Amino acid sequence: MLNRQQVDAEEERLRELVAALPAEQRKIFYQQLKPLLRDPDTYATLNWCFLAGLHHFYLGLWGRGLVNLLVFIAGAVLLFTPLVLVGIVLLLLISVVELWALFRAQIIIQDWNNKIMRRLLQRLAAKA
Repeated sequence: MLNRQQVDAEEERLRELVAALPAEQRKIFYQQLKPLLRDPDTYATLNWCFLAGLHHFYLGLWGRGLVNLLVFIAGAVLLFTPLVLVGIVLLLLISVVELWALFRAQIIIQDWNNKIMRRLLQRLAAKA
């Protein structure tokens, strides 16, 4: 589970490393970083509006998104069959899991963006 203090400390450490880069490398870093960063509000909105896993696709987590989508669809389809209780259980389970992610959207995306920053810094260091 993500820890707010650890994620904040990691972000601060990464920002200090970026600030220590030469001006030209820092410029390249930010140019490459901008399109890769994710917005916690977009993530939360996709989660809130569509409990079907679209927020996972936003992060490029296709496998997890497909599993969520398939579980959601299976639960919805089962509502119209004699297995209506199974459908309700599936929908409740996916809702609980995704609501947990919704309430933690800020830290999930902050950690995600930290990982992106770390990878870019490693790439720049390898080229230097």
